[in-house]
Amino acid sequence: MSAEPVPSADPVPSPHDGAELHADTPHSLSDGTTRWPVLEGIPYLRAGRDEVREQALAALDDGRDRDAAAVLLADNDDWWDQPPPPAEQLRAVLDAAALREAVAGLGLGRVGDYFLHRDHDPSGLAVLALTAAHPPAGRPVLDLACGAGHLLRRLAQHGEDDLTGVDVVFSKLWLARRFVVPAHVTLVCADLAHPWPAPRGEDTYVAVHDVLYFLDEPAAVLATAAEHAGGRGAVVAAHCHNTGQPGHPRPPESWAALLPGALADGEEELTSATLERRLPRSADAQDLGDTEAVALARDARGAAPEPALLDPAPGADLRPNPLYADGTRRWPNDVWGAEYGPRAATYLPERWPDPLPDDAVARRLLVDLPGAW
Repeated sequence: MSAEPVPSADPVPSPHDGAELHADTPHSLSDGTTRWPVLEGIPYLRAGRDEVREQALAALDDGRDRDAAAVLLADNDDWWDQPPPPAEQLRAVLDAAALREAVAGLGLGRVGDYFLHRDHDPSGLAVLALTAAHPPAGRPVLDLACGAGHLLRRLAQHGEDDLTGVDVVFSKLWLARRFVVPAHVTLVCADLAHPWPAPRGEDTYVAVHDVLYFLDEPAAVLATAAEHAGGRGAVVAAHCHNTGQPGHPRPPESWAALLPGALADGEEELTSATLERRLPRSADAQDLGDTEAVALARDARGAAPEPALLDPAPGADLRPNPLYADGTRRWPNDVWGAEYGPRAATYLPERWPDPLPDDAVARRLLVDLPGAW
């Protein structure tokens, strides 16, 4: 296991005051006053986690990388309600040979199941349709709350090379680095309520999917996203929960008001667009009252759509959807099944079809899983 500085030519701002951070050792960044650990090229910049930061740094300074990893992998969201696995188990995770093995060892539970099946759940398909309709088109990408990096992987497969993923949970980024994204993707562990670990630009593509309804102040995040996007950039935000859904939901028109000038889509339309291999049809937010979640997109450049993003990259190693391990569709857990089952059943039949239909790839019967799934 290596501990290397963040692979970026741009200085990273400190989460305390925005001061520039620079590598002071091969495994840490410093602003001259405070040091921050870097493990496997991922800076840990969470504010308010001084004990975690100091323990990880002490282990790295002593050459105990596996102990540092156990400290960082134990850290989680403030809302997460499960205790971390024992340190011995977390150290053992470092030897995992596959994504599913690592997810189990990290004790991520239902969140881990979402990562394992992100490429074929309805919300994941919705993100693809939104991205195809409003693509980066060569601009720097800043993917906030990137999770295990599934969108970054898809963008890299389709030729995007300036890619940065940010998440507040180190273990999710570690999964991305080990099993999902290519080596050139920059990953940073940081909190969106503090200075963001990326410079403001003039043409940045800022994605903030499946997270705004968790936040107490989504308006502030979208405002900062717009500042980072700059005059020729874009802000895209999928899966913003409608009234009646979990978290901090809002009606579609209220979400739209947080990003003036944005186009709106209902999640059901986005999912259908990916399944039907077409671009989505945007709607007035006032007409999306029945949607489960709304998506927003504002692109100052107005980049041309890229329908190819709906499909796996040419030459992808397609495999049978793992939900059909024994020929019968089985949801990974009851929560996943309750959230997605009624919609997923429209494109994933109860039994594995033989022969496969012509649209097996579009319907996610055949899927492009990370190599060591």
